[in-house]
Amino acid sequence: MSSERLIYLPLGGAGEIGMNAYVYGYGKPGQERLILVDLGVAFPDMDTSPGVDLIFADITWLKERADRLEAIFVTHAHEDHVGAVAHCYEALGAPIYARPFTANIARRKMEEQGHPTEAVHTASPWPEQIEAGPFTVAFLPVSHSIPESAGLVIDTPAGRVVHSGDFKLDPAPIVGEPFDPDLWSEVARSGVKALVCDSTNVFSAHPGRSESDLGPEITRLVQEASGMVIATTFASNVARVKTLAEAGQKAGRSVVLLGRAMRRMIEAATETGILSDFPKVVSAEEAVDLPHQNLMLIVTGSQGERRAASAQLARGKYRGLEAKEGDLFLFSSKTIPGNERGVIRIMNQLSEKGVDVVDDSSGLYHVSGHANRPDLERVHALVDPQMVVPMHGEHRHLREHAKLAEAGGRTGILAVNGTMLDLTGNAPKVVDYIETGRTYLDGSVKIGALDGVVRDRIRMALNGHVTITVILDEEDEPLGEPWCDTIGLPEIGSSRAGLVEVLEEDLNQFLMRAGAKTLRDDDKLEEGLRRIARQTAQAEIGKKPEVTVVVSRMR
Repeated sequence: MSSERLIYLPLGGAGEIGMNAYVYGYGKPGQERLILVDLGVAFPDMDTSPGVDLIFADITWLKERADRLEAIFVTHAHEDHVGAVAHCYEALGAPIYARPFTANIARRKMEEQGHPTEAVHTASPWPEQIEAGPFTVAFLPVSHSIPESAGLVIDTPAGRVVHSGDFKLDPAPIVGEPFDPDLWSEVARSGVKALVCDSTNVFSAHPGRSESDLGPEITRLVQEASGMVIATTFASNVARVKTLAEAGQKAGRSVVLLGRAMRRMIEAATETGILSDFPKVVSAEEAVDLPHQNLMLIVTGSQGERRAASAQLARGKYRGLEAKEGDLFLFSSKTIPGNERGVIRIMNQLSEKGVDVVDDSSGLYHVSGHANRPDLERVHALVDPQMVVPMHGEHRHLREHAKLAEAGGRTGILAVNGTMLDLTGNAPKVVDYIETGRTYLDGSVKIGALDGVVRDRIRMALNGHVTITVILDEEDEPLGEPWCDTIGLPEIGSSRAGLVEVLEEDLNQFLMRAGAKTLRDDDKLEEGLRRIARQTAQAEIGKKPEVTVVVSRMR
């Protein structure tokens, strides 16, 4: 019996939506050669990660084994799959493989971070294979909500693994390849040990709909609108952007693309030959001089992002263009859980301007890019794997997908981030648990989720902040009274006196009573001042703020 094993280890994306990062390894335990599938980001929110720019999976485990990492394979160009590649390249240093469109996006990211674009290699689809240590990997075309998406066919000495990537069963996706059941059957013919599979829509009971179903309804909506039409969708959904642009063109409107991400995706699709017949667009500068009711704006910000074009149009003007009473705003998108408040805020701001807002509650203007429950069952049957390992989903999605596999007579297993599976035998086994977490990009610095920076920021946001300054002379006696500066706290407390004055009075009383031993010891002095400030604030305003004490000694 071989002492070598095939392992699977999700570092991100299993138990959450976002920041996908999946490790496969083959070799003797502790000496496996590794490949990484996807390296994406998640996006922050003001409640849990204020001020943070991006969130990555914690790749410490992989970084410590970077000398064993053969390659990184990126399945598609969504940010939750490719967004961290350039940010983590310096730590990992492995070659990156992707299909042309995704490679184009990855190279742009590498260039922005000052890394060599030559590290990104363009791969052709199945049956071309790429050797990476003990692995042979091929890109399997799938349909999704972004061009040139792919699953991976990963051949190992222990058997074949099919990593689905994000996918849907779309026979007519407008842009990109349609679902090809014959191709999946061909891949599965020689036997598949494990299907590692997208779980996002496992609770959707009806078969998924095609992207091409949307064109007639969107065109009808745009043709019947009397004012300017504004439509937002995911910038990466090139097929949807094309459908919207064609609807504008058919309605005799001038089409304008607004938002850097929107323009970047269309440029990348054109450069890589995916788009060759995109309707003519006009610039924002040209659009300002055209009749308002003849315009069709396609804009970024479908998830309520505050700096995106949608939010700026809702608040006022964007690049000289303004939404007015009688205009129509279409959300051709699904609101990702957690983004509801931002989207509703934009809807209400538009409504206040007299703009008619149409969302996808009717199901007419958006289709998902992920396989629904019947589609997953069909793929299980096509691939007929020994085992199904659910990925890409929250815990409830993974658990339900594992149940679905079991109901179909296959072995399913729930493996969240940090769960190392041994796939070598006839059934998956949990062999280790790895500490996983999050890394925050905070400005230009990467910080750990447990470093305390974001925690302190949240505490200051919730409780406010007091800075206390005390000066002591050469004999460790107070030189004057302490003074305070407050941030994020009310000026007047329950005693109807100024909060700062009350704080300074109580702190001065403490200093006057403090013994020589306390006054000589910075730690004891700071601890005492902090305690008094928090007690006084609690009595005055019902909050215990964060406190910084600055002790200066005249020596």
